[in-house]
Amino acid sequence: MDGFEQTITNITGGDFLGKIIAAIVILVIVGAVSHVLVKWLRHIMQRDSNPIPQSSIFVNITRGIIWGVGICIVLDSCFNVNMSALIAALGVGGIALSLGFQDTLSNLIGGVQISFMRIVQPGDNIQVGNNKGVVQDVTWRHATIKNRNGETVVIPNSVISKNAVVHLPPPERISVPFMALSSNDLDSMAEQIVQIAHEIAAQYAEIVSEPNVLFTEVTAEGIMGKVLLEIDDAEQATPVSDAITRAIAPIVRK
Repeated sequence: MDGFEQTITNITGGDFLGKIIAAIVILVIVGAVSHVLVKWLRHIMQRDSNPIPQSSIFVNITRGIIWGVGICIVLDSCFNVNMSALIAALGVGGIALSLGFQDTLSNLIGGVQISFMRIVQPGDNIQVGNNKGVVQDVTWRHATIKNRNGETVVIPNSVISKNAVVHLPPPERISVPFMALSSNDLDSMAEQIVQIAHEIAAQYAEIVSEPNVLFTEVTAEGIMGKVLLEIDDAEQATPVSDAITRAIAPIVRK
């Protein structure tokens, strides 16, 4: 780098101006390298069926590392900054900052773990605690999910890494639980429920998998069961589930 800086200085005829131009040239090169590597990284990550969005933690970390190295090169080669002393000072400052930003660092580490191990990915239908929804994005601080009510829920990465993550079936698959109070003629009851579920679902979306009724458990209160079906529009899953529940309530309570 000293030879490169000397060449620039000889061309410009001024020491300070040469340093500035050399710094600009180095930063332009760093920017080009960052652009190429980030583009390549996105290409690698988006080859599968669940591409990681542009705000991916890996993309941001890669970009930050490249620019950090580039700035260090500029300071060392162009402005004679003692990088050893600077790194030592940054180390001391880093310890102080880590104590003050424990939650942020916890989210960062959790984000690396989530992305590297692919615990959750965009498109996954998950449950974390009481929050259920489809993953929209995973950043270095949090994951965002969209629930069936259309609400966007932001979950810190530290919460995801410390709690159980339940991977649910795709939101297009609808399961409506119910309890039949009478065990008389369950086959007839199942046929009625299937017909009602089909008619209701067809009003909202195209049916991918026809409704099916399963009786799962006998309890002191009644017989547990559920209606299973799949439609092609996840946005209509909640209205369909609500409509089926309302429609079959009089039947299962006979």
